[in-house]
This record gives sequence, C-alpha cells and structure tokens, in this order.
Amino acid sequence: MAKALLGYVGGPDPRMLSEMRRLQQRVQDLESELLRMQAENDALTAVADEHSLLRSIDLDQREPALT
Repeated sequence: MAKALLGYVGGPDPRMLSEMRRLQQRVQDLESELLRMQAENDALTAVADEHSLLRSIDLDQREPALT
C-alpha cells in the first residue's frame, strides 16, 4: 500500500516530474524577479533620500508649534 501511495508502482510518473520541473523553474523565476525588484527599490530609495524634503528644512529657522 505504501508503494501505491507514493506512486512507486511502475516508476516515477512523467507528469509529476514535468510538474516538478515547471514549479522549480517558476520558483527560480520568482526569486530572480524578487532580487530585481529589491535592487530597483534600493535605487529608488537612494534617489528619494537625496531629494528628501526633510533635508531642505533648516532646523535652526523653524517656528514654534501652536498650542
């Protein structure tokens, strides 16, 4: 019964192997897309930091908050 549950009878199922290869390729594609997007995000963050409005505020010239 264990052989039947594992699909062992008659050797490996070609459809199963094909699906495994397809899923492994999909995982690799998604991992490379993730790395590309992280690099793009890091580049955008660096540009945003350079042009940040917070850097243009002169803290010595700030006005007191109204209470």
